[in-house]
Formats: sequence, C-alpha cells, structure tokens
Amino acid sequence: MGPIYLDNAATSFPKPPAVAEAMAHYLNDVGASINRGVYASAQSAGLTTLLLREALCGLFRHTEATHCILTPGNTAGLNMAIRGWLRSGDHCLVSAMEHNAVMRPLQDLAKQGVLFDRVPCDSAGRMDPADIVPLIRPNTKLLVMAHGSNVGGAVQDAAAVGRICRERGIPFVLDAAQTAGHWDIDFEGWGLAALSVPGHKGLMGPGGIGALLLSQDFARGLSPILTGGTGSASDSEVQPEYMPDKFESGTANLPGIYGLKAAVDFILETGVGRLREHETALTGRFLDGIRDVPGVRLAGPWELENRAGVISLDFRNIDNAEASFLLEERWGIMTRCGLHCAPNAHKTLGTFPQGTVRFSPGWFTTEAEIDAAVGAVRELAAK
Repeated sequence: MGPIYLDNAATSFPKPPAVAEAMAHYLNDVGASINRGVYASAQSAGLTTLLLREALCGLFRHTEATHCILTPGNTAGLNMAIRGWLRSGDHCLVSAMEHNAVMRPLQDLAKQGVLFDRVPCDSAGRMDPADIVPLIRPNTKLLVMAHGSNVGGAVQDAAAVGRICRERGIPFVLDAAQTAGHWDIDFEGWGLAALSVPGHKGLMGPGGIGALLLSQDFARGLSPILTGGTGSASDSEVQPEYMPDKFESGTANLPGIYGLKAAVDFILETGVGRLREHETALTGRFLDGIRDVPGVRLAGPWELENRAGVISLDFRNIDNAEASFLLEERWGIMTRCGLHCAPNAHKTLGTFPQGTVRFSPGWFTTEAEIDAAVGAVRELAAK
C-alpha cells in the first residue's frame, strides 16, 4: 500500500480531478480578471464567478448571491466578520472549542476594549446551548462558534444556538471549517448572520480561497477591513456600499475561483448526504478498531452522532510527536500532531500541553487505509 493521507482536516487531498483541470483552463485559456474589462474572456470569468456564488448559496441555503463574498480563506472571512463588527465596549460570546482564527482576532480586539466570554463545553467538546443564556449581557453584540471541532470532532447544535441568538437579537457567525461540504448547513433556517467556509477542506477545492456568506442586515452594518479598487464606482475614492463590491477589493483569485467552482459542482453532484455517510462510516470503523487499545486515549466523543471525521489520539507510552513521525516513517501514514491552532480546545479535552495525533479521513480515503492506520496505532500503543 502506498502513502496514506489522513490529514483532511488540515486540507483535503487528493482533489477531484476537475479542480486542477478547471484551474489549468483558466490559466491557459482565459487569463482575464473580472470587473475590469468587457471583452469575452473577462465576461466568461465574471460568469464563472457568479455561478460559484450561486452554487455556494444553493449548497448552504442562502438566497442572495450578491451576499456571498469570496475571500482569501476562512481565516480572512472570520476576521472580516469579527473585526468588521465589534467595537470598543462590545461583548462577544464564543465556544470553548474555538480555533485561533477566531481567538486571535478577539484577543487583538480585547486590547481595544472588546470583551468576550467562552461558553463552556464538556470533556468531549460538546456545548449545551442553554449555557449561552446566563452569559448574555446587554452589550453582547456577537456570537461566534465553530460548527465542528478541528481537534475532537464534536459538532455543535447550530440550529439551537441560532434560535437563542434570534430571540435575543444577537448576530450569529458560524465557522464551518470542518463541516462545509459534508454536513448540511442551513443559513436561513439557522438564522445565521454570517457563515465562513474555506475552499480547501471539505469543499475539496484549492487553497487560498473561501467564502463569507452574509445576511442583508449584517452586511449593512459590517465595516470592510480592506478597501481599495473594485473595478466599480471608479469615479469615487470612497468604498462602494453595494454588494459584493463592498467587501471584495483587489484582484480576485481567479484560478481559485475556477477550481472552487469545479469542487462545489462535484459536491453537489455527489451529494452532501453521501459524503457525510462515507465520513461517518470510516470514522466508526476507526473508532471501533481502537476502542479496546489501552495505550491511547481518545480526545473527543466516541458516539458517531453529531461527530465529524476528526479523530485525535493521545498516546500514553510514547510522545505524540514521535508517534506521528513513526506513523509516516514506518507505515506512510500522514497525520497532524500538536495543538492544532486551538489551545483552549485542548485544555477543554484535557490534552494541553501535549496535544494529540489527529487522523482525519476524506472522500477518497478507503476502508483498507483506515484498517492500516488502526493496525499501526495498535502497534505503536503497545510500545
């Protein structure tokens, strides 16, 4: 068996073949920018960009293609939502499982007078939405939550959180880095103010591109954190207020747009349900295989319900970094070791500061590869 890639939580690999083909088509045959010309290739690029916005809206049950902002990635999208909304004296709520893409902007804003509280999660990383209510203050202006944990895999009840936020008039920003593409996400039904997704993880597109979907009200009150040329309203030195130009300054990542469009088409053709079923089956197969192994501890839930395919193990008899190294050296198994840019999530799960070895299958992972990984874990844990 060749190399086994089990780091899809970091970035999906391999990609559907159509992704590279679409990017090569743009680079070799199109080449034009958008909003800067009226010639045929520029119009073709503009149409592909619009079709991508519409496809993303269809995937996530959003109704306004103009309010689907194309971003350089999920971190950029979350910064746009957090930094563009919160002001000194405002209070923000987050879960205890957040990635640094959320926490570092908040820690920066804390120096400018923004306050935040973490909603606690249990030892498996799951949050009870009822625990939000006592933490709400009169100045609570935003709630930001990771839908699925990039450390332990627990998936939060976004619908319940959305109901609480809607009842109290608090905008709800969902980070779907670990669920977009293989979990149903209902922008309108969950009452989201913003949904941020990366293109290169579950959507199986290229790196360097993502999307931030916005409600009309949130977009209206959100300040752009980057301004500049949009190819529109060029008679004015003031940033346009209309969408999506308000939040899309600079030259668009057209190779990424073409690649992500092909990837989203693949998702829609394959079906989110099929993708999730495959992920759940492989996750269950892995967990069943290590359930009786005394030399490792699972960080995250054992149950498959409301669980993404992110499996973190803490080896008891060997350093986790060494375990990750040996997994590749001896078996060709690629994993991610460390704290996964989410230190408080590890504190919640009891794996700080040692971190974990993270296994994350994807659409192209096979049962044989999972079995090989289970066998390797069992052998390492016996050291």
